[in-house]
Amino acid sequence: MSTPMVSAIGVHKAFGHNEILKGIDLTVEQGEVACLIGPSGSGKSTFLRCINHLERIDSGQLYVAGELVGYRRHDGYLQELSEKEIARRRSRIGMVFQRFNLFPHMTALQNITEAPQRVLGRTRDEAEEEAHTLLARVGLAGRENHYPSQLSGGQQQRVAIARALAMRPELMLFDEPTSALDPELVGEVLQVMRDLAESGMTMVVVTHEMGFAREVADQVAFLDGGCVIEHGSAKDVLTTPGHERTRAFLAQVL
Repeated sequence: MSTPMVSAIGVHKAFGHNEILKGIDLTVEQGEVACLIGPSGSGKSTFLRCINHLERIDSGQLYVAGELVGYRRHDGYLQELSEKEIARRRSRIGMVFQRFNLFPHMTALQNITEAPQRVLGRTRDEAEEEAHTLLARVGLAGRENHYPSQLSGGQQQRVAIARALAMRPELMLFDEPTSALDPELVGEVLQVMRDLAESGMTMVVVTHEMGFAREVADQVAFLDGGCVIEHGSAKDVLTTPGHERTRAFLAQVL
């Protein structure tokens, strides 16, 4: 059996006295797509940020590709990793946010090539060659020299996906990637994500797009109040949910 790409065991996270995650258990195998659904404030985005160590968990265990997130075991104790080591591990995880977070003073090409050169040490020519390939992959060939202000929201988000892929990640995290888009632009971003899933990329996706989850997800977890209320295949959770809270949520969003 291969090592799971993501393994969360009893993950807790609080901000002050506000407990956001109350013991999350979730396993995502390599090549799987897991969709996290649930109402706003249920802990979905916080959990995603914990996977990438943008937030430090308070208790429990969280592994990515068999490695503890943010820590290593040494003589039976946990040692917190250095910032350099955390950055190295984080470079293997791509993350796409609700807001595109592109550098406004850089072209699409420059946005994509910056990190591979600075973090991975690729030459400019190597980074630009791959950037051209990635822009074509997300349907933006010919937009290399466009600045973010010259691109639609959907195009900006596709550049953001290409930028994440330029780091050659093992895992892609999507935090409601279509929520800031006009409805007519949602489809173009979801299509890129479908293509990624078909290519075998492991993905954890926070989404309100139930059609996408039903079509693409290998598993769906419904979160509410910082807990996984229901978890299973997309068909089971979205078509025949067993929990009343899941049914009530789906009745509102579908």
